[in-house]
Amino acid sequence: MKPNFGAVIAGAIAVLLMLSASMYVVDQRKNAIVFRLGEVVSIKKDPGLYFKVPMLDNVRYFDVRILTIDTVEPERFLTSEKKNVLVDLFVKWRITDVRSYFTSVGGDELRAQTRLLQTINDGLRAEFGNRTVHDVVSGERDKIMELMRKKANEDASKIGVEVLDVRLKRVDLPQEVSESVYRRMEAERKRVANELRSTGSAESEKIRADADKQKEVILAEAYRDAQRIKGEGDAKASAIYAKAYEINPEFYAFYRSLEAYRASFKNKSDVLVLEPSSDFFKYMKSGGKAGGK
Repeated sequence: MKPNFGAVIAGAIAVLLMLSASMYVVDQRKNAIVFRLGEVVSIKKDPGLYFKVPMLDNVRYFDVRILTIDTVEPERFLTSEKKNVLVDLFVKWRITDVRSYFTSVGGDELRAQTRLLQTINDGLRAEFGNRTVHDVVSGERDKIMELMRKKANEDASKIGVEVLDVRLKRVDLPQEVSESVYRRMEAERKRVANELRSTGSAESEKIRADADKQKEVILAEAYRDAQRIKGEGDAKASAIYAKAYEINPEFYAFYRSLEAYRASFKNKSDVLVLEPSSDFFKYMKSGGKAGGK
């Protein structure tokens, strides 16, 4: 009896199809839920090759890597000063319990993101309402982000999700508020500049007056010292003259006459009108002796 090769091949193909339909692979980046007639029968977290019942079981995969929620449009929040601020943020999260994740949000990533953003926005609204613009922009920004992460993670744990980080990328004022703030800042800077200029002008006048005072004091002291030195010099000169006169009155008179001659006939254009018998010419007369002898 000859074998029916067509039947063998068909049987082999059927077996291969049954095998392929009964096997599935779990990637290391994902977890898998196995359903049997719509009911969850097992959760596969470890990567590898697994088997299922063909036609009865189906497998659904969920990415357990870190995912990102990045807001497209900034949200508007009100501070304690009743000022609006625009906030841009992003959230880092991942699935930790695929069973809870599927049960709570049906395994829909968009629904999970919407719930997380709603929780975070509600928390931010409450935190911003208790803080000023300065606090939310720089003063307590890190504190707000950590509070939001903790609150969001508490709610996320109920749906099998972990929130790893919440970051405020940008906190800006609306355009109309920014212009008002910039005008106030400009006015404040001008006021400070005018105050500094006024203070500087007053200080410069004070320094200038003190310098003028010191100048006058220095000049007065210098004039006083000069007059004192000059007086001491004149006194010494007078003492020297007096001593010279006491030693030889005639020589002293002769020396003083020479000094007078030198001073009187210093220039050719000098003119001196005196009587020939004047004592001024006593030492110019014949013999150079006093009395004209």
